[in-house]
Amino acid sequence: MSQVPDWNTTSGAQGYQPAPGQVNPQAGMMPAGGMPVFPAVQIPPGMYYDQLSGLVLPQGTQLATAGRRIGSWFLAILLAIATLGIGYVIWGLIAWGKGQTPTQQVLGMQSWKPQTGTNATWGTMFLRELGYAVLGWIPFAQLVSFIMFLASKERRALHDHIAGTIVLHDPNKVLRPVAPSQGQLAA
Repeated sequence: MSQVPDWNTTSGAQGYQPAPGQVNPQAGMMPAGGMPVFPAVQIPPGMYYDQLSGLVLPQGTQLATAGRRIGSWFLAILLAIATLGIGYVIWGLIAWGKGQTPTQQVLGMQSWKPQTGTNATWGTMFLRELGYAVLGWIPFAQLVSFIMFLASKERRALHDHIAGTIVLHDPNKVLRPVAPSQGQLAA
């Protein structure tokens, strides 16, 4: 009799019996038909599953295209020149409170945190832009970031990874922060 286990037996793992109350981690992974079973993902109301990126996104939005993001970069240069730099910085400090850069405001985009399902905060935007600025001083970091951005199914550059954000195109303005109502101000 051989000491080599027979993996062709119907039990999957010869003699494996889970302890009482313990779940067999291999159970239910491959039904008899040979097709794997994927766990059902719960999609919250008002959200949808984007098959291309594998992300759960808000209804009415989509992942910003590579062309829109590249156009945003060129527009930032033009706006910085037009506002003599200082105007762009002040505009940026104000726009970060809404989870956007100035060019994202102009082009209808929004930085969004998929982990929490919320718009990026001022602090998150500061971290994102600080990451972008620091990467500008590291040789070839911007090139690596650009290649990562183009190759990633989530279209994340290095500064997006640093801040934990993605950029969404929000043509219907569904991600705009809601102003607190009168009752919330008094509380």
